[in-house]
Amino acid sequence: MKKLLVPVCTAVALISCGTAKNTSDVSSSQNSPVVKGDKAFLSAYKEIKASDLKKNLYVIASDEMEGRDTGSPGQKKAGEYMVNYYKNIGISFPKKLGSYYQKVPSDFMKKRGGSDLPDSENILAFIEGSEKPEEIVVVSAHYDHVGMQNGVVYNGADDDGSGTVAVMEIAKAFHAAKKAGKGPKRSILFLHVTGEEHGLFGSEYYTDNPVFPLANTVVDLNIDMIGRDDPENRGKQYVYVIGSEMLSSQLKVINEEANKRTNNLELNYKYDDPKDPQRLYYRSDHYNFAKNNVPVAFFFDGIHEDYHKPTDDVEKINYELLAKRTQLVFATAWEIANRSERIIVDKK
Repeated sequence: MKKLLVPVCTAVALISCGTAKNTSDVSSSQNSPVVKGDKAFLSAYKEIKASDLKKNLYVIASDEMEGRDTGSPGQKKAGEYMVNYYKNIGISFPKKLGSYYQKVPSDFMKKRGGSDLPDSENILAFIEGSEKPEEIVVVSAHYDHVGMQNGVVYNGADDDGSGTVAVMEIAKAFHAAKKAGKGPKRSILFLHVTGEEHGLFGSEYYTDNPVFPLANTVVDLNIDMIGRDDPENRGKQYVYVIGSEMLSSQLKVINEEANKRTNNLELNYKYDDPKDPQRLYYRSDHYNFAKNNVPVAFFFDGIHEDYHKPTDDVEKINYELLAKRTQLVFATAWEIANRSERIIVDKK
């Protein structure tokens, strides 16, 4: 997650704050595919495993990747691993793009304060929808981190290795459903962005140069740090959810209903408070979608003691909790991808 605060010209009022349990104002389960009797959903859901998340994270956040700084050889190695993962399980790239890579030029980042960053790449994997392929559900995470300092590797296992492997695992689950003949009705774009730590550059480049029209983009479910806990919630089964009711009155309800029917985590809305000094709504990649009127939800575990330190290592990840949070994002994406009508944008 980007460390420095992002300047905001206009303050946006939010409805909810603090910790909340699931609301009673939820949509009817009769119209939802996320139900206990849905064999296709349950089969795909079970594809998300703590052991697989761990296996991938031990590579993504290894010393070999040298902290994955934007455009660095280590980041490119991590990108190659991710692309090979998608190739090996049979998930392709958007045909319009022609490859898994969307180049993010050095000049683009330099004009936005990225100083001497080299060219880098967003990585895109794609599953086409069976009934509404033109409507796009985005599941995103940044795969860059802060690199090395004084010869010390900042591995970024939680930030955002955890989000990176979660997106990979969610993609595997959707692909398993498609192979079983139960693929998503809407298309799913698995978007790994670069340059987040330096200024949300990769997501800004994508939204400035979208592979699919933003008008057809239904939602961005953004995952940035979901493998740890913060001091305030130590030992709890929780996740912070940020921005889910900023633009759509339906998204928060859908997410809460998906949560209630799966792992029933404690959903914490503390950072939805516009007065919160961390202003986290503006500090990760979902914001570039939100400012283009695309509904977003940002999943986050909080600011812990190893944030942006060389001690953010794979050994400190809670893999069972990481799996549960990943399953929640998958369940939310499944509902949005398969419901009869796309979620509405009814807030400003």
